[in-house]
Amino acid sequence: QPEIGIDQFIEAKIRPVFDNEGNRAFYMFAARDITDERKTYLEQQHRDKELQDANSTILKYESELHYLLESSKMFVWHTIDKEGIIHFSQSLRDKGYTEDKLKVDYKCAQGDASTLQTIAQNMADGDYDLIATIATPATQALVNLGTDKPVIFIAVSAPVAAGIMSDLNKPDKNATGTSNAIPVSDIFGLAKTLTPDAKTYGFIYTNSEVNSVDTISSAKKYCDENGLKYVEASVTNSSEVQQAAQSLVGKVDAIFVPNDSVVMDSFSAITEVSRDNKIPVYGSSATMVNAGAFATVAISDEGIGRISADMAVDVLGGKKPADIPCQVVPASDTVINKQTLDALGIELPSDVSGSAVMVEDQK
Repeated sequence: QPEIGIDQFIEAKIRPVFDNEGNRAFYMFAARDITDERKTYLEQQHRDKELQDANSTILKYESELHYLLESSKMFVWHTIDKEGIIHFSQSLRDKGYTEDKLKVDYKCAQGDASTLQTIAQNMADGDYDLIATIATPATQALVNLGTDKPVIFIAVSAPVAAGIMSDLNKPDKNATGTSNAIPVSDIFGLAKTLTPDAKTYGFIYTNSEVNSVDTISSAKKYCDENGLKYVEASVTNSSEVQQAAQSLVGKVDAIFVPNDSVVMDSFSAITEVSRDNKIPVYGSSATMVNAGAFATVAISDEGIGRISADMAVDVLGGKKPADIPCQVVPASDTVINKQTLDALGIELPSDVSGSAVMVEDQK
């Protein structure tokens, strides 16, 4: 084991060789270096354990959210933000929609596009009074079907750019909700404070997610206006995230990642590369910092869940989404990952350390 001073592993095989009379003549010995194979195997085991833990957490919340139907039916579907759905569901309970009044069917697409479309169609065809979605891909899939079920979306960063509505104040596609518009300038301002020597940024994002592309466009504009350089590393699926992160090593001083469901599915790979190479990663949500990003200026998951729940209550009470303007929830917290801070060896300015929310890795 590396922790006891062993950093190389050899596989050895010894086989006896016999002559024509059946007597042992000599031994054959073969050896090969399996250090890289073993490392890959252990990393896969670690990722499998993370997946098992995530699935256990999903099942836990699923069991909590399956209530007996009495007066209302609601479907909740998401792709990324576990914290958002927890606060949304708790806020509904606080507003009187408890186990004896509300049934919630909870589904997760796990970042898979085909699963996403299947769930969206099943929801559109189902018997629900309300459908709540978290993040852009889930919301787009449902709105694009033109469902007659009212939709409340949670944490969609760019609803207009994503085609979910034409005007934030005048929802026109039977969907409204909360927008966690990414405070790009605030995040880069924080980066300037924490890592003032960073002059070239890497961008990791999915080129097919409208919200990601929109945020990256804002990041490019900021860099252009402030004399910063950038290198893009776009992906098409989560299996490409680690390679994208590795491609930026030696080319950038820091990395910026927008809210992106595909990238989030493999964020542990970005965390590993960034810590190993001491590259600070600035995320776009507290969820990313919990997953290992260095820092961000974040929107409160509790606040966005509560506001979304208020809208859901209005819809369940008979109000139409068209009469409920989309609300942009402002960022309020500086969030920093302590393990990443230690790995990078960065010393926080006193004004930041005194006010920042310090978090640790959440598996």
